[in-house]
Parts: sequence; structure tokens; C-alpha cells
Amino acid sequence: MANTVYDIIIIGGGPAGLTAALYGARSNLKVLVIEKMMPGGQAAITESIENYPGFPQGIAGFELGMKLHEQAGRFGAEMVVEEVVELQLAGQPKVVKTTQNTYEAKAVILATGAKNRALGCPGEEQFRGRGVSYCATCDGAFFTGKKVVVVGGGNSAVEEAVYLTKFAEKVTIIHRRDTLRADKVVQEKAFNEPKIDFLWNKVVVEITGQDQVTGVVVQDTVTGEKSTVATDGVFVFVGMEPQTALVAGQVELTEDGYIRADESTATNLPGVFAAGDVRKKPLRQVVTAVADGAVAAMAAEKYVENLK
Repeated sequence: MANTVYDIIIIGGGPAGLTAALYGARSNLKVLVIEKMMPGGQAAITESIENYPGFPQGIAGFELGMKLHEQAGRFGAEMVVEEVVELQLAGQPKVVKTTQNTYEAKAVILATGAKNRALGCPGEEQFRGRGVSYCATCDGAFFTGKKVVVVGGGNSAVEEAVYLTKFAEKVTIIHRRDTLRADKVVQEKAFNEPKIDFLWNKVVVEITGQDQVTGVVVQDTVTGEKSTVATDGVFVFVGMEPQTALVAGQVELTEDGYIRADESTATNLPGVFAAGDVRKKPLRQVVTAVADGAVAAMAAEKYVENLK
């Protein structure tokens, strides 16, 4: 705000951003987290996180997000719910503009994460919110007793398909290959679930309906043959897209749009760091996001110290 220059501004309140806030605040730095939705980011809409160390029975994504939020706040990190619309990252101080305020900082940590990739087929935008969803935990209950399809074959797709069996009468996983990419333990849950069946070597080329979704047109990746599958809902989990539109042209990006950062999470711009799913890395999980957050906070602290 006016006359306030933060040591670190963190953009994004997911596991990476909140861990960075925790480590930064514990180092007695003035830290601000700007998050446009809710604490926890993508993790917050995951029903159960079963592979995060220290929680043998798993933990709900929303609960983990709130715990991280509380812990960072306990050490003095400030948090606001606002949407960032402009960044000025070169020079000093860094300027962060939201829809409501303008903030300044000596260092910025980009923890904006990634969002679900769209299919890009006809009908998808038309029926978004009217049968097309990207979050089973958000919308699953709307499909109680109905038939749904899940598009994708990775961990997210298969885990969400299993979750949807709590509500739906039938869940069909549509995958472009003849084998799933999900971890074996995740696959086993799906294969052992009687409500789930599979359509192999198929891609969705159109989503159909009138007021609501009534079906999908699929095309066989081997024969090219098209057919229609009746369904009440389409849940899309075909990968992620990094949230880097705000930094394009300022921070160096990879060909697929992720932020290029070194082992210290430093980007090509002095005082700008990238943590979590938004940066190029071999594994995008909550555990690697929190590790990034810790590393980014320590790197930002050293940068700030050297400015004095």
C-alpha cells in the first residue's frame, strides 16, 4: 500500500506460496501473499491428498490449505484476496498492481500455479457450468444418480473418476491411449470399482446437448471412426497450463509456457523467483511445491539482504 515496501510479495496462495510466506515471515521479513481465490490453490479442490508426508490417512486439500494459511499468518505474513492485473518486475522496487491496490516489494515470488487444460472442442465453452466441469470435488454432487464421463488418463483423471462414484450411477473414463498413465495404486482403485468403465483409444471431438450436456462425440485414434456416448456430465482432466500470462515478455519462459528457473528458483530477472507448478520441473506435486516455496523464500531473503 502507500508508503509500504514489502521485503517479499508472493503471488499465489497455494502450497508453494504459503510455504514461502511461512519461511519468509519466520526470517522476520515483511511478507505479503496475494491470492485471487482461496488458500491452497489447486490443492484446495482435491478431496484427499494421500501422498503428502506426515498424514498416513491422507488430508483434505482444503484442510491442508487452511493449515498452511494459518501457520504462515502466525509468523506475521500478511494475506489479501485480490487479483493481480499487472506486474513491473525489472528494477527496484518491484510493482504489483491488483484490481484494488498497488503494492511494492524488493523481491517477488511467482507462485501462480497451473490450471486445468481445456479440450478445445466444439461445445466445451457452450456447456461450461452446464455439464462441463474441471473439478469433481466442486461439482460431483450435482450428478447424483447420473452418468458422467471423465476425459484423461493421468492421476488427476483417475482419482477424480473414483471420487465421482460417490455420486454418479456410472463413470466412464475416456482415454486417448490403451493404458492409463496414472500411478499403479491409483489405477487399481479404478479397475476395482464396479461403477467405472473405460473407453480406450478415444478422444472427445465434440460435446453435445441443448440446455445441458446430453452426450459426447468420440473418435477412435486407431480407426478414425466416430460414435456418440450419452452422458449427463463431462469432467475434463487432460493436463495443466501454467498461469504465466502476467509475466510473459518479462520472465523467461519455456516453449510450453512454464517459467524457467534454476535450482535456487531464481528467474532471469534479479529479485524474481518462481515456485511450484508454474515453473519448469520434473514433478508437480504438493510436496515439491512446498519444497520450492522454502527454497524461494531463502533465496529471496539473501537477495533482499544484499540490497542493504
